[in-house]
Amino acid sequence: MTATRLDPHDLRSGVDPRTLGFEFLSQLPPGDRMVPGQERAVEALTFGLRMEHPDFNVYVAGPAETGLSDLARAHIEEVARRPGREPSDWCYVHNFKDPDSPLALSLPKGKGREFKRDMEELVEELKVQIPQVFEGESYLTRKEEVIRTFNQERRKVFEELDQKVKEQGFILQADQSGMMVIPAGKDGTPLSPEDIQKLSEEEQQALKAKGDILHKEMGAAMRRIHRLEKDVRQRLKALDRELAAQAVDVLMDQLKEKFSFSEEILSYLADVRDDMVHHMDDFRPKSPGSSMPFPFPGMAPSFTRYEVNVLVDNSDTEGAPVIQEPNPSYPNLFGTVERKAQFGALFTDFTMIKPGALHKANGGYLLIKAMDLLKRPFSYEALKRCLRNRSIEIEDAAEQFGLFSTKALKPRPIPLDIKIVLTGDPFIYYLLYSYDEDFRELFKVKAHMDVEVEKDEERVRQFLRAIRELVEREGLKDVHASGAARLVEYACELAGSREKLSLRVCDVADLVREADYWAGIRKNDFITAEHVQKAIEQRRYRSSLYEDHLQELLQKGIIKVATEGHATGQVNGLAVYDLGDYSFGKPSRITANISMGKEGVVNIEREAELSGKIHTKGVMILASYLRGNFAKDRPLSLTASICFEQSYGMVEGDSASGAELFALLSALSGVSIDQGIAVTGAVSQKGEILPVGGVTRKIEGFFDLCRSKGLTGTQGVIIPRGNVRDLMLKEEVVDAVEKERFHIWAIERVEEGIEILTGMPAGEMGTDGAYPDGTLFSRVDERLRQMAEEAKEYMAERGRADKGEAMEHND
Repeated sequence: MTATRLDPHDLRSGVDPRTLGFEFLSQLPPGDRMVPGQERAVEALTFGLRMEHPDFNVYVAGPAETGLSDLARAHIEEVARRPGREPSDWCYVHNFKDPDSPLALSLPKGKGREFKRDMEELVEELKVQIPQVFEGESYLTRKEEVIRTFNQERRKVFEELDQKVKEQGFILQADQSGMMVIPAGKDGTPLSPEDIQKLSEEEQQALKAKGDILHKEMGAAMRRIHRLEKDVRQRLKALDRELAAQAVDVLMDQLKEKFSFSEEILSYLADVRDDMVHHMDDFRPKSPGSSMPFPFPGMAPSFTRYEVNVLVDNSDTEGAPVIQEPNPSYPNLFGTVERKAQFGALFTDFTMIKPGALHKANGGYLLIKAMDLLKRPFSYEALKRCLRNRSIEIEDAAEQFGLFSTKALKPRPIPLDIKIVLTGDPFIYYLLYSYDEDFRELFKVKAHMDVEVEKDEERVRQFLRAIRELVEREGLKDVHASGAARLVEYACELAGSREKLSLRVCDVADLVREADYWAGIRKNDFITAEHVQKAIEQRRYRSSLYEDHLQELLQKGIIKVATEGHATGQVNGLAVYDLGDYSFGKPSRITANISMGKEGVVNIEREAELSGKIHTKGVMILASYLRGNFAKDRPLSLTASICFEQSYGMVEGDSASGAELFALLSALSGVSIDQGIAVTGAVSQKGEILPVGGVTRKIEGFFDLCRSKGLTGTQGVIIPRGNVRDLMLKEEVVDAVEKERFHIWAIERVEEGIEILTGMPAGEMGTDGAYPDGTLFSRVDERLRQMAEEAKEYMAERGRADKGEAMEHND
């Protein structure tokens, strides 16, 4: 097969605006929101989201330029709207049995807010009702009855004691300091100490004995009175509690009836009822005579324990919640317990428990960028633990990992029902899958985003619908058919093939926005091809500083790459520089020198540790090609060095192996190569020229250099035939080819390329293993044969010399 000189129509795939079927993009019938070419990823994502098993979480893998996060969120929101997914509200309340462990209550959607409001109204109502109860006539009457009964019983005790004292000839005296018995005379008056001293010893002993007995009776009476006082206090307390309980029960019964669907809430309300009755004094007004009943704010009765902390309120959520967490730090994901300073100390309670993204997305979907998650300390491991345990536990990260320990709240865990969707680079997925067993168990679904898709009519329509949706969503100017056609061409340029459409939707969306800007600058009402082209040129201008500096060095001859003349053992190779946001082609001079030896093909870049493994492999293939074609009947007695001239960085890839082989064949044959022709393409051991990447950028890079130095009409680029379908060259190159001022050849074998470069037939090996006279390969074969014979003769002479030296030494 001979080389093919490509026609202009082979170099670029244009889109005729008239074939699109509309004048303006807004006239395009709307379709579904599916991004073209991502059916595989969408199907995998749909499966993962609808699979009920909790371990089937999803990793959406793809470059950021494909818009994977936006696609994932849009599709998740669509799935979340399906009926049957009603998330619960979650509240934290005081645990009356274990105050350090607040209770988590689940309520139907929208009921959390109601429950909080009802509890607030309950407290406020009791602040009014309970004081009224204790000021009522019924309460005062019953209280007076209890006190009157107590006074009667106490009086009876005193009367009985007084009677016993009188019977023994004593007098009972009682005052605020206590009670005492005093001996009395016959006239009933108290005896003075002098009177007692006048009594006989026996009478004094009798009085003392009677006094001791009466003191015991008095002690017994005092104990009875103390019991009566304790009993009356208990009866008054019971009365207070009875009436307070009646007031609480009247209001509490309404709440119990309203929330009877939840046993947990009913149990909590029962605890609230008992606590309110027990702390009924907190609801009663303090003594009006006190000007400052509570010297410090913290001493006032607190009703905080009756509050409801609505952690998650889904009352306004339609369908299942969809949360995208841009900063997945530990507190942002799992919540936190805040602290407040008061009187120089930190304190907290259940009302300061704050939710994390997991709480907000519980019952729905949580979207996180994988790299953001992995960069936050503790977040990834804690997330896996929550997924394994299927519960969310709020705790301090430092305490959890044993950095320090302080007394803190331990909120009860909340059951977790969620789908996690991670988005990120495929490389991160493969790393996690290979080295993290938990990841394999918890993220069983991979939705792999494609970066390009085959260009056909349906794909183009889907692509344009996506642009139409962007224009409508962001309020951009309408797109004319010419602008839409140029956007399709740009998608092919991004894909690096005229038969493919790029799925880097972020780049295309940004181009539409930039085109809208230029249309506004020029005061046009819609976007045309002119505006899109202006945006492309300006984007290139902003990013091409390094390329322009490099072209300047090439034009001035500081970096030497010839575009005219002939040279032996020298050829122009092509490489691509990728700067991330911009890539361009760079021509490089490749030279080869040969000499007799046995080292084979020496890669100077490898010796200087500037050659990547793939490039080194490509150079090794050259030696294999030479052995297969020119050294079947003799050893390859050759030392050949190959070098990228003025290359000071790492060289990687095998796309220059074809050019390196051509330089080597030129050096062996002594036939010069046309320096106006550049080459790209990998070579196989069998002499095939294989496709490589970045062909469009490589051709444009060499064309720019030739144009700056002057087009001669003989210049051009040789590419692999397999890369013809990838060509999407800029219009300047196509015009130059059409005017025959520049040429592009497509080849499949080494023989085709060397004939273009040298103008000499390559030659085909005959049945006798020889090449026809007058061909380039015959010259190569002859030179290698000559070098083999010279090497053989050299070794023989060296052997004879060594033998002579040995004999002389023996003499």
